[in-house]
Amino acid sequence: MPGVVEPVYSPYHGTVEKVLTMKANRVYEWERLFLIKTKNGLVEEVSVGISGHIISVDVKQGENVTPETVLAKIEDDFTITGCD
Repeated sequence: MPGVVEPVYSPYHGTVEKVLTMKANRVYEWERLFLIKTKNGLVEEVSVGISGHIISVDVKQGENVTPETVLAKIEDDFTITGCD
C-alpha cells in the first residue's frame, strides 16, 4: 500500500540554519530534519511524528522561512518507529 505524501511546514519564522536530510532518505518519527534560527536568535530543531521517505527537500541553508513554508515532503509509510 503506497503511503500518503505529507508536507513538513516550518513551525518558526527564521532562517534555515542546517538541512539534516536529503531527498530519498528514510526518516523516522521525531528524527531531526532541519535546524531553524528564529528571529530571536535561538536555533530550534524541526522534526515530525511520521516515518517514511523524503520525497523532496524544498528549502536550502540560509533561506528565510515562515510557518507557511513547506520545508520538505515525506511519503508516510504508516510504520510506527522511534528515534532517540
